[in-house]
Amino acid sequence: MQRYRRRNTPAFTFLAYFTFVAGVALFSIGLFNADMELNEKGYYIAVMILVAVGAILTQKVTRDNAEDNEIIAEEEERRRGSMKPPAE
Repeated sequence: MQRYRRRNTPAFTFLAYFTFVAGVALFSIGLFNADMELNEKGYYIAVMILVAVGAILTQKVTRDNAEDNEIIAEEEERRRGSMKPPAE
């Protein structure tokens, strides 16, 4: 049986979801405790950057995994011979 390799490792997929969840959680904690001193403003900027990176990574990983599933399904169909060759 031939195995297909995904573009993203499970560790990278986990990292993408973890950064997104951690960013949202830290931002919520920050909003709950907001007195808005100068150092807190810097904290909010750092957390917002973390959320943005996590969102971008989550989007990329989700898209890549969906594309990989389509490619794997097509390859399995082709291997089984259910796909007809294109008409010439």
